[in-house]
Amino acid sequence: MINWNGFLASYRLWRRRWFYPFISVSVALSLCLSTPLPSKAIDLLPLLFQGVQIFQLSNLSTRQEIDLGKQMNDELRQEVRISRNQQLNSYVEQIGRRLAANSDRNIPYTFQVVEDEAVNAFATTGGFVYINEGLIKTAENEAELASVIGHEMGHIEGKHLIKQMQQRAIASGVASATGLNRSQAVGIGVDLALNRPRSRQDEYDADKRGLRALTRAGYAPSAMVSFMKKLQGRSSIPTFLSTHPGASDRVKSLQRQIDNQTGNSSYGLDNAAYQAKIRALLR
Repeated sequence: MINWNGFLASYRLWRRRWFYPFISVSVALSLCLSTPLPSKAIDLLPLLFQGVQIFQLSNLSTRQEIDLGKQMNDELRQEVRISRNQQLNSYVEQIGRRLAANSDRNIPYTFQVVEDEAVNAFATTGGFVYINEGLIKTAENEAELASVIGHEMGHIEGKHLIKQMQQRAIASGVASATGLNRSQAVGIGVDLALNRPRSRQDEYDADKRGLRALTRAGYAPSAMVSFMKKLQGRSSIPTFLSTHPGASDRVKSLQRQIDNQTGNSSYGLDNAAYQAKIRALLR
């Protein structure tokens, strides 16, 4: 005699385990197939079998942004050479932590030194900041170095790279109705971080945010202006400025903001102490 109660219970268990996941995959499949595919469309099968990791850049959560930044960092470490000088990295991180504690965004930051003599710095997303050794050597004091770190943190705070990634994805036709897959998002982000200048508006915004964090952290705000002026006066324009348009206007804007502040600090302006520290760290 058939135990109908047991049979029905087993059927319901089977349906829960297999029917609903099947429906979910079917919906995802129909959505992708019903969307007109551009020339660089998302490869569907890898998405289905790798967990369908899709980034909606227009509605990215903080957790997703940090995860995206980590994945970009993995890719960038194959493109640039991260310094293994633990003491130098620790020193830059120490400055960064001081600024992060006074920034307007509470996310975990990661500060890394790049073994490159070019005077440059850049940031991706989710808290990842990169400073070239060439820039560290060019700065005359700790406050000038802090001003650059603060500026790059300002880009992260303003989510400037994410906005650029979205614009690039739409312009190049790789964004679908669901968004971007992981490899596409990482590839676009890394390329933009390394090779493309940000807009004039983004630079002004990063300057403003960086100056605010610099001042709150107790550093001399004048260092942001002095460092930028120093680079402008060089015979050849450093990468740091050549990829950041409107430098002279930015100097004027920063100086106006500093002039309107009261009780500006002079912390971090000891040139001799900084130069001695850097020489010891780079031996």
